[in-house]
Amino acid sequence: MRLTLDANILVYAAQRGDHRHGPAVRVVRRAVGADCVQTLQSFGECFNVLRRKRGFDSRAAQKILREYRELLPSVAAAIPDDLEEAMRAHASHGLSFWDAMLWATARRAGCRLILTEDFQDGSSLEGVTFVDPFNPANARLLDLALPPTNGADP
Repeated sequence: MRLTLDANILVYAAQRGDHRHGPAVRVVRRAVGADCVQTLQSFGECFNVLRRKRGFDSRAAQKILREYRELLPSVAAAIPDDLEEAMRAHASHGLSFWDAMLWATARRAGCRLILTEDFQDGSSLEGVTFVDPFNPANARLLDLALPPTNGADP
């Protein structure tokens, strides 16, 4: 099942000391072996949050993003049709614009799951389901979408 990770998962995996760090690292590690397509937007948002809100200097944030790009090399960038879909979803479903852009790009890339804590957990929009990977009730679904691994932390 194709999926994507929202920027918040990537940020938590990079931010030691956050209580979500360990679970986020496990999600990223498992996503490496899954059918994971990252959006260029989620990488950009991750860099921005690491720099502006989490206090990482530019070099450290760049290093983290390069590591993520190596681990998760399948990347989908937004196209003009995604913009149209995002504006429609924003108007019709009340998503914030940037959440709608993430959804539109992930949907076009064939993702059926967006792993995030920012959307309403378990809600679906036109074939894409938003799943909070930190909610223990979602463990079974995550086990279906993410293969187990014993690898080192990303």
